[in-house]
Amino acid sequence: MHRSRRPESPEYTAFAEPEREFHSRLHKLDDALWAFRTAYKTPTGSTPFRMIYGKACHLPVEMEHRAYWALKTLNLDMTTAKDLRFHQLHELEELRDHAYEHSHDYKARTKALHDRKLRGDKDFKCGDAVLLYNSRLRLFPGKLKSRWSGPYKVKEVFPYGTVEIEDKDGAAFKVNGHRLKHYMSGPFEKKVVEDVYLDPPTE
Repeated sequence: MHRSRRPESPEYTAFAEPEREFHSRLHKLDDALWAFRTAYKTPTGSTPFRMIYGKACHLPVEMEHRAYWALKTLNLDMTTAKDLRFHQLHELEELRDHAYEHSHDYKARTKALHDRKLRGDKDFKCGDAVLLYNSRLRLFPGKLKSRWSGPYKVKEVFPYGTVEIEDKDGAAFKVNGHRLKHYMSGPFEKKVVEDVYLDPPTE
């Protein structure tokens, strides 16, 4: 006896498809978490697994080769196990202190690199003419349209890169200094460029 399957309605298909994708992603969640916890992190100089347990994790491929290692480690008397655990706790504390110092140095280097990029001709003074970068044009670019608007006049310079500027109508507002650049206005020095003519080729 042949049974024909009833075709699913478009409404049911549209509802069931995202749920199938969600369940298929749940099966990959354990692998993704394992990869994240065992991956080396540059800011801390270690892996999340090692910072929690104080030692490198054994991959599933290595488990079958670690049976003898586990038996040898666990079959200890109480005094030896207590001393071993005491040393492990101290090593774990030293490891976390090292990760904290490594993270602090990494953030300092990142900040210095970021500040070095923004430090380039960004010393503004009151009364300077500046141009303002229009970040909206990055999302909605216009053909042959400049991303710099202005010029504006610097009204006040605050610490940590904040600059207050005002337009030609006197309306003032604060912006981040890295969105500004100096406006070079005229008059400019004119230079006479001598015309150089090439002699016609001779036969």
